[in-house]
Amino acid sequence: MTGSAERPLLFLDVDGPLIPFGPAPDDRAGGHPTYGTGHEPAEAGSNPLLARINPELGPRLAALPCRLVWATTWMTDANECIAPRLGLPELPMVTWPDPSDDEERDARAGLHWKTRTLLDWAAGRPFAWVDDEITGIDRSWVSAHHGERALLHRVDPRRGLTDADFVVLDDWLRRMVN
Repeated sequence: MTGSAERPLLFLDVDGPLIPFGPAPDDRAGGHPTYGTGHEPAEAGSNPLLARINPELGPRLAALPCRLVWATTWMTDANECIAPRLGLPELPMVTWPDPSDDEERDARAGLHWKTRTLLDWAAGRPFAWVDDEITGIDRSWVSAHHGERALLHRVDPRRGLTDADFVVLDDWLRRMVN
């Protein structure tokens, strides 16, 4: 078994996976499910999307055999606004560099703008990436540059993370630590 310092990384996007964009089946307010987080009603000036975060996801994410890392444009707001709603500690965060010429060329070819940076951040370690914008182009590029030690898991942005997503992530991450 791999030591905890070598646990696989889980790069976690916010919009789509944690903040779903589709209505919940029991939504009576017209497209904006809310969860009892203890932070309701929303604090003055807070982002109304925060009410869409299901706080039950936090313990499930924390139970995965990995090191959680924010991979989102929310940047420091992920630790300040989202982590507390999920009951998560402050997490490491990927800092996005200004686009390079290579990244701009890759983007024109369909590669997601996060892909190169995440591979650099992983530095050869196994990782899962949870996002709602992953494509086959990203999977092919990561496979060619990182091999089998990466799982690019696309989440349906209308639903966010589901039980089925957690089964896939948990199974893959456990294989990486055994």
